[in-house]
Amino acid sequence: MEKKIATNKVLWIFAIGQLGWSILSGIVSNWLVFFYQPSAEEIAKGMPVFLPQATFIGLTAIGMITAFGRVFDAVTDPLIAGKSDRLKHRLGRRIPFMRIAALPFGAVTVLMFISPIAEESPWNVVALFICAMLFYLCMTSYCTPYNALIPELGRTQNARINLSTFISVTYFVGTAVAYLVPNIAGIFLNSLSNEEVAAKMGMTVEEVIESGATIYTNYPEAYRITIGILAGIAIICMFVPAFFIDENKYADTTPTETPAFKSLVATFKNKDFRLFVASDIFYWIGLTLFQTGLSFYITVLMGLDATWTFPLFAIMTAMSLVCYAPVNILAKKLGKKKLISFAFMFFAVTFLVTAFAGILPIPSVAYGILVAVLASIPMAILGILPQAVVADISEADKYDTGESRQGMFYAARTFAFKMGQSIAMLLFTSIALINKDITDRADIGYGLGYRLTALIAAALCLLGGFIFFRYNEKKVIARIEQGTTEHKEETADA
Repeated sequence: MEKKIATNKVLWIFAIGQLGWSILSGIVSNWLVFFYQPSAEEIAKGMPVFLPQATFIGLTAIGMITAFGRVFDAVTDPLIAGKSDRLKHRLGRRIPFMRIAALPFGAVTVLMFISPIAEESPWNVVALFICAMLFYLCMTSYCTPYNALIPELGRTQNARINLSTFISVTYFVGTAVAYLVPNIAGIFLNSLSNEEVAAKMGMTVEEVIESGATIYTNYPEAYRITIGILAGIAIICMFVPAFFIDENKYADTTPTETPAFKSLVATFKNKDFRLFVASDIFYWIGLTLFQTGLSFYITVLMGLDATWTFPLFAIMTAMSLVCYAPVNILAKKLGKKKLISFAFMFFAVTFLVTAFAGILPIPSVAYGILVAVLASIPMAILGILPQAVVADISEADKYDTGESRQGMFYAARTFAFKMGQSIAMLLFTSIALINKDITDRADIGYGLGYRLTALIAAALCLLGGFIFFRYNEKKVIARIEQGTTEHKEETADA
C-alpha cells in the first residue's frame, strides 16, 4: 500500500517532539556540570558542593558519571533501535516507544538535580549515577524511534531538507529554553541582605555594595523548581507527535527480521556512513566541550553573570534562524557536503576566538556577542543538514540491501557521537580543573583550563571537517534516484 506524503503541517507536529526532548537534553548538557562542579564564583554565591571534588587519575566524579552515562546511552541505542525496527504493533514501530518514554524521561531529568544529602557526600554520587543511567535510557527510548521517523516522513530530497530545517528550529528553541534556567531560577532565589552578607564575609556594608557580592540561601532549590517547570513543558511537547501523528499513514511499518547486533554491523559496513560517523565523532567532541564550557566561558573568562548565558544564546539562535532560509536554498542547489565542510571550518574559527575571551582588549558583552554571531552560521548549517545526510545514506542503503533499517542508522550515528560526548565530558571536567584555584583575573594563568577546552574543540572540529570532505554525496543521491525510479516502475507494473 502506497503511503501518504507528509504535509508541512505534519512535519511541524513532528518537530514539536524535538522541542521537548531538546529542552531536557539541554538542561543536562548545559547545567549538570555547572550544578555539581561549581566554579569558585558560584560557590561564593551560596551554591553548595554535593559531590566529592577529589579526582581519581585526574578524573572527577561528575566527569566519570556523565561519561559512563554517555557510553551506556551509546550501547543502548542499537538495542532500542533493533527492538524498534522489529516491533509489531498496531500503532507502528516508533510511536509506542515515544508514548511510553516521554513521561519518565522528563521525571528523571528533575531527579538528576536532587541530591539525597544536602552536603558533600559519596551517597550523592550513587544517587546521581543511578539517575544518569535512567535518564540516558529514557532519552534513547524516545529519541532513537523518533529519529527513525525522519526518513519516513521526509520521503523526498526537498522534504528531508524541510523536515531537517523544522526540527533544527525546534532544537534551537528547546536549547534556548534550557539556557533560561538561571534566568528563571532568579525569580525564586532568596538572597541575604547586604548587612547579612557583610557579617558573613567580614566586610563592611559599603564594601559589599561596591563589590556586588551576593549570597543566596536557596540556590539549588531555585534551580530544581525551574527544571521541574521546564520538564513539565517538555513532556507535553514530546506527547504531541506521539499522539497526533498516525505512523501507519506515512511510514513503512513492516518489521525487519535482522537481530540488533547483526543489523548494527551491517550498518557500519556502509563506507559513506563510516566517513560521516568519523567526522561526526570529532564534531561532537568539540561541540560538547564548547556547550559544556559555555556557562564557564561567560562567567569565568568574560566575567559576566550566568544570566547572560540566555541572551547570548538567544542572539546566536536569532542569527541562526536568519541563516536557515539561505541554508535550505543553498543545500538544494549546492548539495549538503560543501556546506557542512564549510561549517566545520567556521566552527573551528569560532572556538579559537572563544579561547581568547578575557585576554583581548574587547568589552566582555561585546566579546560574548561576537562569539554568538560567529557561532550562529555553522550552528544553522550543522543544525539542519547532518540529519538529512543520515536520511540520504539510510535511504540509499535500503535500495542496496532491501532492508528498511532507518532506526539502526540513526542509532549507529548516536552510538558513535555519544561515545564522542563521553570523551568530551571526561576531557572537559578534567582539563577545567587546571588553574581552577586561581581567582585573580589579572593572573596570566586565570581560566587556563577553560581556554584549553576551547582550543581542543577548535582542533577537533577542523579534523572532522577534513574527514567529511571525503564523503561521496553524488553517489548516494544517484542511488536514491535510481531506487525511486525502480520502485515507481515496480508499483506501476503491479
